[in-house]
Amino acid sequence: MKHEEITEKIIQAFYKVYNTLGYGFLEKVYENAMFIELTSLGFKVKKQKSIIVYYFGNIVGEYYADLIVEDVVAVELKANEYLVEANENQLEII
Repeated sequence: MKHEEITEKIIQAFYKVYNTLGYGFLEKVYENAMFIELTSLGFKVKKQKSIIVYYFGNIVGEYYADLIVEDVVAVELKANEYLVEANENQLEII
């Protein structure tokens, strides 16, 4: 897996945040908590980072990632009881 060392620590951070806060909050609450947790681990983290999307060299849009860790891993947070197709499509972008 690409950037496995980073993603493994991101997943561990997620479980710590989730186990501490539990469920039922808006995504922004989890985003803020993940930012705190990841920066406390020493990661460089950017919130709501704008990413220009290209298609064959042409700009076709702009995407905002919830978190970008170390400029290489995009973290898209979801606060749903289950994933729907639109959520899954977002996961396939990155």
